[in-house]
Amino acid sequence: MAETPDKKILDTLEDVPPIDQDLGKIQEQARKQAARIEGLIGLLQTGGLLERTKVADILGEIRDERGVLPLIGAMNDPSTDVQYVAIKSLGMIADPRATDPLIRALQSQEKWVRLGAARSLGQIGDKKAVDFIIPLLSDPNHGVRANAARALGKLGDPRAIEPLRPLLQDPKADVRTEAETALGLLGVKKDSTPPAP
Repeated sequence: MAETPDKKILDTLEDVPPIDQDLGKIQEQARKQAARIEGLIGLLQTGGLLERTKVADILGEIRDERGVLPLIGAMNDPSTDVQYVAIKSLGMIADPRATDPLIRALQSQEKWVRLGAARSLGQIGDKKAVDFIIPLLSDPNHGVRANAARALGKLGDPRAIEPLRPLLQDPKADVRTEAETALGLLGVKKDSTPPAP
């Protein structure tokens, strides 16, 4: 005698674990993830240079908001490498709590810190950063200028239009490209911008 469709379904359901077993597994995975993040945060604060750098990167990849405050703390690490990776990771998480510390980082003597802070502020998207990023358009380092232009384009504030225009004549191609892209994002038509040298 052939099995009825209902009998097949019932037989299949017998092989499915009860829902509370699945919930238990999910809760256990969540506990393990929380412990993993706590362990990473501990390494960020006490590990060697390589560990601190790698952990700062991992926390950005995970994009867990529990990493935000420790990453803000890592912006004061003695190593510029750790500072840069922490800043980059804060941009990846895009938590607004990082906005003010990143704005302060724009004043750093280290070009990588300024570059990363501008980029991350663009990723976070808080327009209060615009007035602090605009001065970086005249930074001596072309990477900083390019990332400042990119950030201003992402922030989408028209106050950046006029300060961006001179970068279309910048001697570095990456700066000109980022300025042109930013102006496009700000609604400036390509025809209304002067050509690059």
